[in-house]
Amino acid sequence: MKIAVQTSLPAFQNDIGDVVRLFYGEGAAVEEMQQADARLTHIHEEADGEWRETFVLTDSSGRTEQNTLSAPAVSGGLEEKRQKKRLIKRCCYMLFKRLSGRQPAWGSLTGIRPTRLYYQQLENGKTRGEARRTLQDLFDLSQEKIDLLDEILDAQQGLMDRRSRACDVYIGIPFCPTRCAYCSFVSASVEKSFHLVEPYLAALLHEIEACAEMAREMGLHIRVGYIGGGTPSSLTTPQLDRLLAHVEKHFGALAEFTVEAGRPDTLDAQKLRMIHDHPVTRISINPQTMNDATLARIGRAHTAKQTVEAYELARSIGFDDINMDVIAALPGEDYAMFAHTLAEIRRLRPESLTIHTLAIKRSSRLHEEKYAQAEQDVARMVALGRQTAHDMGMRAYYLYRQKYMAENLENVGYALPGRFCRYNIDNMEETTSILALGAGGISKCVMREEEKILRAPNIANIEQYIDRVDEMIERKRVVFVEKAKKLD
Repeated sequence: MKIAVQTSLPAFQNDIGDVVRLFYGEGAAVEEMQQADARLTHIHEEADGEWRETFVLTDSSGRTEQNTLSAPAVSGGLEEKRQKKRLIKRCCYMLFKRLSGRQPAWGSLTGIRPTRLYYQQLENGKTRGEARRTLQDLFDLSQEKIDLLDEILDAQQGLMDRRSRACDVYIGIPFCPTRCAYCSFVSASVEKSFHLVEPYLAALLHEIEACAEMAREMGLHIRVGYIGGGTPSSLTTPQLDRLLAHVEKHFGALAEFTVEAGRPDTLDAQKLRMIHDHPVTRISINPQTMNDATLARIGRAHTAKQTVEAYELARSIGFDDINMDVIAALPGEDYAMFAHTLAEIRRLRPESLTIHTLAIKRSSRLHEEKYAQAEQDVARMVALGRQTAHDMGMRAYYLYRQKYMAENLENVGYALPGRFCRYNIDNMEETTSILALGAGGISKCVMREEEKILRAPNIANIEQYIDRVDEMIERKRVVFVEKAKKLD
């Protein structure tokens, strides 16, 4: 069904569209009636200190359904916008919930960080029990998802560094052996972009040196680091060795330092030993699936056997903190195939496991091929992932959601106690500033006192990043200097 959305508050057009898509899928919310099967009209009224929201759905035959909600008006800045948005979305959500007979597991939430709402309730003085009831009453979350949020909050206790000068560093390597069908990240084939790797690495080393000096000047405390991508291990062994040595030289030995070595076809004994010789505390070896037919379908040039071999090789070399990622609802996979993947992961017993739900992003090959997600019992797959992680002694410690995810579900990181990745927590909860280096990186300068985050994006195009790296450094300097002025 396509629904034309009309509102008296254009600033909330996209928020209303998010609720429509929650029930009817991507592409359901349109602007022109000529494209639509029905019209959704939103009317906002304010009188006597009260907001009144009304939604009227009119189908092609002229039949109407409507829902109205009221709440005390809030005046002033961010809180006014926040409360108005919540009321508008809740009113719209309740209309479609009644008409569809469906109750999404995440209720009316469409944002990527539901833990933030839980923390907001606690910061406002509510107990855990009161916060749980608010999440259920105000956003219609299921008990299962509230329990998941509780588990994450328990895991995060004592791990977030809220000191004003705390900072993490992220380094992006935008190269992969091949591009996965679902991928929307900034990345290029190493084989096709071989001529760019050395110039990119030179620009990146320059940015690392300049930003480390900037951090020292401003008294920033770099606590943890993360090299992601792309596929960092798609660099040659000498190239990756040079990068790791440069990070160590300029940032020192970090308390936690993750390197994504995600593709088993990029790993051998020499490269793994080299990584282990540096102060790297954690690596990822990511199968995504342990079914060879699916690996071929999504464009990964390795087999499940190679994943196992790379994992066992890393163990033999001495890595004692390994993460593995899997994806529920990959093309052609059913529940039994996903269960096979999880059984193999359970046999290997990594220290952490991330359960992703397939999201078909607009810049991915699956979107270009107009891939339509089939009925795959995704919720059961995700639930089995959680049970498998629990059976291995792991607990959920971070979560994020994306648009276009199968069944509007989530990505969850699980880990053994004491193995929670602090960078992942900082990045998702946005409690700690992050210096993001490399093409496509987005630095975040957290201004807790002002309740805002200043962002400094690096350009995503690899060739332009190489040519304009000094501009990328200056972008970060501008936002972090503003933070330093507030602290001094």
